[in-house]
Amino acid sequence: MKILLLGCNGQVGWELQRSLAPLGDVIACDFDSVTDRRADFAKPAAVGELIDRIQPQVIVNAAAHTAVDKAESEIDLSRTINAVTPGVIADRARALGALVVHYSTDYVFDGSGDQARDELAVTGPLSVYGKTKLEGEERIRASGCRHLIFRTSWVYAARGHNFIKTMLRLAQERERMTVINDQFGAPTGAALLADVTALAIQASRPLTGIYHLAAAGETTWYAYAEYVLAKAKQIKP
Repeated sequence: MKILLLGCNGQVGWELQRSLAPLGDVIACDFDSVTDRRADFAKPAAVGELIDRIQPQVIVNAAAHTAVDKAESEIDLSRTINAVTPGVIADRARALGALVVHYSTDYVFDGSGDQARDELAVTGPLSVYGKTKLEGEERIRASGCRHLIFRTSWVYAARGHNFIKTMLRLAQERERMTVINDQFGAPTGAALLADVTALAIQASRPLTGIYHLAAAGETTWYAYAEYVLAKAKQIKP
């Protein structure tokens, strides 16, 4: 099986290189890869040409514009990376008969209420990030390609940028930090996402559609920060 992994150097992409390796020939690409494997999502046509050249059976897209606040001032770039290019990927996949695995977010919802939402819940993103990720989902579904879309939340990993690393850095730089305590979510490890992805691809019964994929339980950003800093104090030499 030939698998094209896009966004291979991000949190999820790095773990996917490990989890997908036993499944076949993994061609790992990112925006800063060498020329013949460069996958710059700001250039949708170039990503489409990459797919045409490689002819994969599976395309796993772990690339995204994930800077939620920055997306508000980079609307066009965010939409290109999160929606337009995934749409191009899906169109190419349909022509090849390839499976697309794509990662989305809980930001496609409006954040109201106090109950977990299932895959049939009404979406209503409030941010540019959420709106562009939802558009990416819609373009993939509209293409008619075989697809798996995993919505997740609060991703963390040893590699890359995430809330844990931000809290540890700020704790060293500041005497006092302010963290909100009214937003709830489920911190989810990139390794979990990668392992479930590999299992889903090789499932005996082909899986398609949208699935919510996050760790069990819930916490707030404040409680999450407290936990991270308490653990850091325990292991500090």
